[in-house]
Amino acid sequence: MGALEGAGCVGSIAQQLRLRLDRLRLRAGELAEPALARLAGRRLALCLVAVLTLLFVVAGGLSPRVALLGLAGAVAFAAFWRKGDSAASAAATAAAQAGVDARRLWRMVIDAVPDPAVALDPAGRLVHANHLAEDLFGTRRVGGHMASMSRDPDLLAAVEEALASRQRQTVELHGRVPVERRLLATMVPLGHAAGLLHDAPALLITFRDLTEQDRLARMRADFVANASHELRTPLAYLKGSVETLQGSARDDPAAREVFLRTMGEQAERMSRLVDDLLSLSRVEMREYLPPSGEVDLATVLSDVVQTLEPMAQRADIALTLHSKEQTALVRGDYDELAQVFQNLVQNAIKYGHSGGKVEVRLGREPAGKPGRWRIDVADDGPGIAAQHLPRLTERFYRVNVAASREKGGTGLGLAIVKHILNRHRGELTIASTLGQGSTFSVLLPEAPV
Repeated sequence: MGALEGAGCVGSIAQQLRLRLDRLRLRAGELAEPALARLAGRRLALCLVAVLTLLFVVAGGLSPRVALLGLAGAVAFAAFWRKGDSAASAAATAAAQAGVDARRLWRMVIDAVPDPAVALDPAGRLVHANHLAEDLFGTRRVGGHMASMSRDPDLLAAVEEALASRQRQTVELHGRVPVERRLLATMVPLGHAAGLLHDAPALLITFRDLTEQDRLARMRADFVANASHELRTPLAYLKGSVETLQGSARDDPAAREVFLRTMGEQAERMSRLVDDLLSLSRVEMREYLPPSGEVDLATVLSDVVQTLEPMAQRADIALTLHSKEQTALVRGDYDELAQVFQNLVQNAIKYGHSGGKVEVRLGREPAGKPGRWRIDVADDGPGIAAQHLPRLTERFYRVNVAASREKGGTGLGLAIVKHILNRHRGELTIASTLGQGSTFSVLLPEAPV
């Protein structure tokens, strides 16, 4: 431990020294720029001093050492004396400083652009690129042509058109390597004022990544389509039952009883679906807000098991709670955590087999160490095939659509569980073996003391 702490201290000191050296280097550069500008403005005078000194050395017997000291003093005087600056040298100094500041400014502006951005000169060569562009296209190739950064023909053609016509251009880029991606590239020619600097940019290109936007749009469309489909089926049942009762079954008491029972079941199914949709919407709206209250998981699980005990008895399933912990405190919302475990236990009862068992276990994760609580909901049902496990928390995803609808499932329960656990900074893991059952495990961080 002592060696590690010593290494950490040495690393910290080295980092501080590097920061100080960087500041000194930057400060030295700032001081050197105006001095170099003054020397450039007084170069004729310095040349005259050098010639006279040489004459004194050759013809007058002046010591070379004294001559060198005199020349060094003249150079230092010319570099740092400000009062005697002529109007021309002052203007040169100001122009040089302005040029340095201008170059620094436009580079800072490009670095501050919130999207990937690159600047090109009039020949289409890369002048500057911000770090986001570097992450998007790989290493920056300053001085190389735009083709060294991207070989997309549409992009290169738009760059040439923008440079030639001085008109704004927009083009969509579609990439599939290494992942599928859609970008919107916008080319904006810069004003003629930029030409005052020899390395000033002539064209600014920004890239907007539309991949995430497309993904969300597809998710929204899929959600609307799935929700519409789920509602259309019970509505069709209700409509058919009403038409039958108004027609041929109007005076048939037995048929009327059957159709009324079907209408009640479908109305209940629609009610569950609407309730789950509203619950999912509420959870998603608050997902980014971590809960502030404290909840005892032992109490939540005890209440859930007690509430669902009658359901388990009707299904001939033994429901048990195993916990060695008297209290298990987490930061959370009682109602939302109760909904999580109620959904998991209900699923275990629904999809288990008659005469089977469902176990709810509470313990620490990892075993014997503080940090996170682990809650397992295990059944001995038919199990779930491995290819279905990654998609179980998707909205409306079902392993067996017919069986799920028959048992009153809406396909939203595990999606609600996932979003509630996201809000609680928790995690859901699923393990299952065909013919042996499934285990849904919830990991929640322990409340700080």
